[in-house]
Amino acid sequence: MRIVGKRKYNWDWNTYHSRLKEGRGQGTLQDYLPWLTIHDLASLGVVSRVMGRTTGRVHHLLSGLETSFFYILDASELTLDIREQYPLLFLEDTLRIADEMRIRHPRDNISKYPIVFTSDFVVTTADRIKVLSVKPSSELEKQRTREKLAVEHRYWEEKGIEWRLVTEKSIDFQKARNLEWINRSWDFYERVPEGRDPDEVLDAFQHIFEHGYDSVSCIAEKIENRFKLEPGFGITAYQHLLLKKRINMDLSSPPDLVTPRVGNGKGGTVSWIATYA
Repeated sequence: MRIVGKRKYNWDWNTYHSRLKEGRGQGTLQDYLPWLTIHDLASLGVVSRVMGRTTGRVHHLLSGLETSFFYILDASELTLDIREQYPLLFLEDTLRIADEMRIRHPRDNISKYPIVFTSDFVVTTADRIKVLSVKPSSELEKQRTREKLAVEHRYWEEKGIEWRLVTEKSIDFQKARNLEWINRSWDFYERVPEGRDPDEVLDAFQHIFEHGYDSVSCIAEKIENRFKLEPGFGITAYQHLLLKKRINMDLSSPPDLVTPRVGNGKGGTVSWIATYA
């Protein structure tokens, strides 16, 4: 779900310690609490709450660019955990690093209390943890942006954790749009009408898909008629099969729902591995 950022938080010693007590920036997978949520600060762009398939929780994403990249990360077969808006909690470290680099550490304009740096994504794979900061390339022209990224980079470097900058130039937006479309079906089981077996619906769609050459829309119509479902629900079943990786589609192109398929769904596989790795 995408909404416009609502408000800006007041930042001081009390807010800092309140968030620590809440467990912000702590936990893993479903138990992780981001340091910042979409309600904590005003956003210059569109912010999102997205259900993650990897973690099973809602993720708070503070820009359209972050959201696009999140879908890539979340679909990757390499990804084991994603923690967004991850805090650099050791203020003494970021204050020291900023001082050594002769960079002004961010502080609240009113309270003057130092603001905690955050990294956009901390991603866990089987063999490592990687920190990824997502910024539009145009932002890198600003000296202040480069300074804050330098502090963030140095912080993680001192802790022996790889840090990487990601811009729109390295994001496959068509793939991200497809994954966003697929992800809309995450609550499929909750949306199935009472008296219908959701697994039976999915199995029936998959059987036709794998043993015939009908277009996706044709299969969807057959499923809707068979199970007496509302128009459009057959496509939702298709999306959910893709979400669970039970069938494949070409993620490099927009979904083609109307063209009869040349081959059935048994042939080949589609790589879901993200290019960030």
